[in-house]
Amino acid sequence: MHLYEVLRRPLVTEKTTLLQEQNRYAFEVARKAAKPQIKEAVEAAFKVKVAKVNVMTVPGKMKRIGRRQVLTPSWKKAVVTLEPGGKIEFFEGV
Repeated sequence: MHLYEVLRRPLVTEKTTLLQEQNRYAFEVARKAAKPQIKEAVEAAFKVKVAKVNVMTVPGKMKRIGRRQVLTPSWKKAVVTLEPGGKIEFFEGV
């Protein structure tokens, strides 16, 4: 898997905005991505040093479309902790 296929999109929510004070950033990542791949992708894309990567699979939710109930697809989320002094400028001012 190519490094730029690992990171899907950054997650910007209230909770992830509060995590930025602790040098932690959240991303939606590819389902097959492993922790070392996520670490390499963040370091290559944003030119920062990653201290730790936490990964979780977010289960899909039941949604109602007309009379049918549909399960949305599950996805993978990664919370990346940077070394002290590191900052991702992409998230600033959001």
